[in-house]
Amino acid sequence: MFDMDNTLYPAECGLMGRVQDRINAFFVRTVGMGPAEARQLQLKYLRDHGTSLSGLMLNHRVDPGAFLDEVHRVELDCLTPDPVLRDGLSRLPGRRLIFTNGAAAHAERVLDALKIADLFHDVFHIEASDLIPKPDPRAFTRMIERHGVDPRRAAFFEDTEKNLKPAADMGMATVLVGAHAPASTAPFVDHRTETLPPFLNRLPLRDAA
Repeated sequence: MFDMDNTLYPAECGLMGRVQDRINAFFVRTVGMGPAEARQLQLKYLRDHGTSLSGLMLNHRVDPGAFLDEVHRVELDCLTPDPVLRDGLSRLPGRRLIFTNGAAAHAERVLDALKIADLFHDVFHIEASDLIPKPDPRAFTRMIERHGVDPRRAAFFEDTEKNLKPAADMGMATVLVGAHAPASTAPFVDHRTETLPPFLNRLPLRDAA
């Protein structure tokens, strides 16, 4: 199981910064605050509810479809296919699934831009989770029930440390990805890597059967 944004591609490409700019603009327009105040509110919703959208829905009756469409309407020219990533994903036994708090349409565009969509069995996006985001354990339960995942035979790759705890609690192997990963001391993180492609290509593998 793979998170998508800032996991399958490096955070340094800046894609999520573009999304963040559109989230900021959405907050300013919706809540009627200045940019600095709106940003603080957005961060509060993110901390309290797992996603900015959840806070907007609870407190401002925002239509989730309109929000997801607007904030993900960004150029993807910063994404380039990585043959080392593709090779690393291709060599993994068993099914490969995406587990993202992003929207379905956004996931489709990103995977197409990276030219790896064909390597994944399915995408479990925020709409499939009934807008319940990671790290809420209910999102993980829905994911594994929908796809018949045995957590004890699964690994979860993710760039956000706190999102790995529910996976670990269920018995999954956990891999933290990103420049911040080597400094992590969380006991629920099994493996840490700054970049995903080399890690996948040096993994010792065994038969998934």
